[in-house]
Parts: sequence; C-alpha cells; structure tokens
Amino acid sequence: MANKTVTFNTTAGSFTVEVYTSDMPVTAWNFIDLCQTGFYTGLHFHRVIPNFMNQFGCPHSKDPKSKRAGTGGPAPNTKYNVPGKGEVSRNGEGCIPDEFRQPNCPKHSNEPGTLSMANTGQPNSGGSQFFLNVVHNSFLDFFDKSTPSQHPVFGKVVNGMDVVMKINGCACDKNDNPNTPIKVLEVVVN
Repeated sequence: MANKTVTFNTTAGSFTVEVYTSDMPVTAWNFIDLCQTGFYTGLHFHRVIPNFMNQFGCPHSKDPKSKRAGTGGPAPNTKYNVPGKGEVSRNGEGCIPDEFRQPNCPKHSNEPGTLSMANTGQPNSGGSQFFLNVVHNSFLDFFDKSTPSQHPVFGKVVNGMDVVMKINGCACDKNDNPNTPIKVLEVVVN
C-alpha cells in the first residue's frame, strides 16, 4: 500500500508530509484517523523551539494561550483501523501502543523535516501530539541509547519545508508558545 500524504494549511502557509503507513502503521494510521476526523483542524502550534522542533496536536491548543496546551490527546478508549491489521484501541488515556518496541521496527532517524511522535517518556504514551524536526535530533531516536528519549519517526515533509522553517523562526514567549498564534485551518489527506 502506498504511503499517504497529508497537507496542513496554516495561518503561516502550507506544508505536506508523507506518512509512513507501510513502515509505521499503528502510529501512522492513528495520525491519519485524527486528520480525517478533523481532530487537528483549529489547533495551534503550542511549542516552537528554534533550531530544534515545532510541536503540535494538543486539543487544549484550540485556545492558543491555554496553560494546558501540551497535556492533552485523543479521546480515551477510542478505536481506529489499520489496513491489514484491523482495529487498534487507544487506551484509557487516549494513547496508542509503542510499535517501535516491536522487533524489526524500521529505524528512521529524527532528521530535519521528519514527523515524530511526542510522548511523555513512559511506555505507550504517544497520542495526538507530534513534532517536526528542523535539525537532526538523533538523540531523540528510539534506537539511540545516549538519552532516555524515544520518539519514533512516522513521516517526512515532502513540500513546504520553508513554511516549517518560517514557523520555527517565529517569536515565542518564555514557554515556547508563538507570540502570534499559528493555527491549522484545514487538514487534507491524499
């Protein structure tokens, strides 16, 4: 099955990501499901750190100045379909299983332009939040044991990296929240 692409139309411009539905199906189809159901529409980038990454996907970020942004995820105990594998359940906190813990999981590094799953550092704690790397953050790779961070890459920007970099260059407050909110207006799955 060919990988899907997803275009994010934001107040800062548009960018398109290729989602690794073949290599990382549990993570990728969770993301596709959230895109298709409108979960991400109306949310704001809530954490932007220059020369590091842009983070997005917390439902609390509908309010761009919410103090809770960065703490939310999908609805608990919801399900989504993974073609060829069937239904997958999000747990009681809305989190998905860590497929990177499975044998033979592809090792995509957190290179510039990659899309990576945010998590708390605890097992099975990824949900809806992801980040776009703007530099090579290899220390975040699940297979790099130099730090406890384990963030699986499940896609890559294929168009609009200039927009991703523009977002990364925006002025932010002391909490890394953009001073001028950057909102997702529409998400289109191709």
